[in-house]
Amino acid sequence: MEKLIITVAPTGAQTTRKHTPYLPLTPEEIADSIYESWKAGAAIGHVHVKDMMGENTMDLNVYQEVIDRVQEKCDIILNLTTAGGLETTEEERLRVCELNPEMATFDAGSMNFGKGVFHNSPSFLEKLAAKTKKRNIKPEIEAFDVGMIHNALRIAKKELLDDPFHFQFVLGVAGGMPATPKNLMYMIDSIPEGSTWSAIGASKDQLTINTMSILLGGHVRVGMEDSVYFRKGELATTNAQFVKRIIELAKTLGREVATPQEAREILQLRTKTKIG
Repeated sequence: MEKLIITVAPTGAQTTRKHTPYLPLTPEEIADSIYESWKAGAAIGHVHVKDMMGENTMDLNVYQEVIDRVQEKCDIILNLTTAGGLETTEEERLRVCELNPEMATFDAGSMNFGKGVFHNSPSFLEKLAAKTKKRNIKPEIEAFDVGMIHNALRIAKKELLDDPFHFQFVLGVAGGMPATPKNLMYMIDSIPEGSTWSAIGASKDQLTINTMSILLGGHVRVGMEDSVYFRKGELATTNAQFVKRIIELAKTLGREVATPQEAREILQLRTKTKIG
C-alpha cells in the first residue's frame, strides 16, 4: 500500500466554541494547531478561517496570515477551503484560488446540510474547476454521496478536472450518506482506477472510518472540524491528539505514514512554492 496521508482539519465551518472550548479560532491559534499536528505526523492541513467574532470568513488577508505563520515553521501541505460557510458567495469562494495553494476543496454538489442548504451549482463547479486548473491547484473532490462523484466525473469530461483525481469521502453529515462500512466500500468502488482517496466519518464515526481507510489503502482526515470528542464523553484538547492516535493505529495495522513531501509525490502535486 501507499504510505498513509494524514490530513488535519483543525477548525471547520460548523464547529464552534459552544461545541468545545479548545477549538482554534484566531490565525495564530489555527496556525499553531496545524504546526503541532505536523509535528505529530500530519502531512496536510485543511484550512478554514474565522473573523474577530469567530464567524466564518473568506478574507484573503486572514488566510494569508495563517499561511505565513505555518510556512515559517514547517513544510505541511495547505489545503484551503473554497466553501467557507453556507452563506458564502460564489465570488468569495472563487477568490481563495488567488492565493495559489497546493490544494483546494471542490465540493462536488448541492445538498441539505444540517438545517441549511449547501449550494454548489453545475455552473459554479465548472468555474471553480477552471480556476484550479489554470492555477495548477490540486482539487480535493469532496463527495458527500455517490452522486457527487459522478458530478465531478462529468466536469472532468469537459477537461476541467485532470486525473489522477483525489477524492475526500465525507460520510456521516446530516444530509449526506451515513458513515457505514458498506457506504464507504460503495464510494471506493465508484471512483476511477488510479484515483487516490481519503475518508471522513463525522462525529462518533470518525475512528471507525479512519480505521477502515487505513486497512483499505486510503488516507484519513481527522480534527475538530469533524469531531470534538477524543472518546465518548471526553473532549479532545488539541487537534494533534487525533493525529497521534492515527499514527499509533497505523503502526499497529502495519501502515507507514507519509511525510508532506511523500504526500506531494503520491498526490502528484505541483512543485512546492510559497503560497500567496
